[in-house]
Amino acid sequence: MTQQRQPAYDAIERASRRLHGVAHRTPVLTSATLNQLSGAEIYFKCENFQRMGAFKFRGGFNAISSLSPEQRQRGIVTFSSGNHAQAVALAAKLHGISATVVMPSNAPAAKKPQRWPMGLPSSSTTGKLKIAKKSRPHWLQSKASV
Repeated sequence: MTQQRQPAYDAIERASRRLHGVAHRTPVLTSATLNQLSGAEIYFKCENFQRMGAFKFRGGFNAISSLSPEQRQRGIVTFSSGNHAQAVALAAKLHGISATVVMPSNAPAAKKPQRWPMGLPSSSTTGKLKIAKKSRPHWLQSKASV
């Protein structure tokens, strides 16, 4: 297994600036009942309140925001059967970039593009940039920017 380097602090700050005003500031909540049952303080970062319902929006938006104008012109393609696909599709739409999502045929129905409220601009994958899960430092930077 390859080890990921931790992002530099300035990269986290850049990610935070890119996400400012776009990503929702989701709450951190606690539960007195769970704290009592566990004998510990438990905190929940409620990313289910994030755009498209998952923290992956942060990584998708940060990755696409980091593309050069030439790269944006090419469009993007991603491969996923879930939240990553939705995050990249929404981020592409917000940037006005052509996106193609490749999903396995057995992906859950709720995760398929025809169920997405944001729609999906779609076209051929030829020449597009691949935005893969966890393959770019932008995902880690955006997670740390919360």
